[in-house]
Amino acid sequence: MSRPFRFGVNLLDPSSAGEWRAKCRRAEESGYDVILVPDHLGMVAPFPALVAAAEATERPRVGTFVLNAGFWNPALLAREVATTDALTGGRLELGLGTGYVQSEHESAGLPFGSPRERVDHLRRTVEELERLLGSAGHRPRPAQQPRVPLLIGGNGDRMLRLTAEHADVAAFTGSRTVPGSTTGQLAPVGAEELDERVARYHAFAAGREEPAELNLLIQSVVITDDPEAAARPLLERIPGTTVEELLALPIFLFGTEEEIVARILALRERYGFSYLTVLEPSMEALAPVMARLRGR
Repeated sequence: MSRPFRFGVNLLDPSSAGEWRAKCRRAEESGYDVILVPDHLGMVAPFPALVAAAEATERPRVGTFVLNAGFWNPALLAREVATTDALTGGRLELGLGTGYVQSEHESAGLPFGSPRERVDHLRRTVEELERLLGSAGHRPRPAQQPRVPLLIGGNGDRMLRLTAEHADVAAFTGSRTVPGSTTGQLAPVGAEELDERVARYHAFAAGREEPAELNLLIQSVVITDDPEAAARPLLERIPGTTVEELLALPIFLFGTEEEIVARILALRERYGFSYLTVLEPSMEALAPVMARLRGR
């Protein structure tokens, strides 16, 4: 049986206090289930932004999408997680990843490490958070017990294995890092490659008692009667791709409301994605689609 849909919006742009509260209230009014923030230099500091989001709203959960584990010491992160969960009334969902933007580490004076080293650090972080926050003696205490829900985002085998072992939500970006890029440039993966990655995750998760929720990050949503015209400006960002190929990518939703509803239902049927995250520029575009999908 399919999970019911959940929808999150990742708020990217720093704002004044009043603008931030208004933006979060607009996300709630639009029907979003989760208000999310990333963890990049030049964007909002995650935990104070989430506390402010929770204070401005009543219903949505709040979360990180996703924290760069390389920026964080596990013991200090445990304090932030517990405090934020307490101050948001138990609405926090913790998203973690390895980090993928080398230039940000260089700007912060932090080591970037090889892919293996970054995954190793993320594993240590996850295991230490479980140990610390699972201890009755840890102070401060999170509001949620037995733990704050954990989302892990990744694409490689070691990340998928870690996700299968520990995460309540398995998040797929539908992209991979461009080799040699220091700025975090991503290249989208096609439907067949995403099939293989999701199947690989399921193989690692075969022994789980409870299946994880599956999440997909949608890069852009455009309501239009002319999806080809909407897609053409993106071709410069994805060299060697045709308009038809771009429109077939799972991470782009271009078309009429009816067409996008059908695309989202197909994503759940094919891959199991019941939790979709959009970026802030697509927040308004997805709202009427979400309304059509409630209860389906």
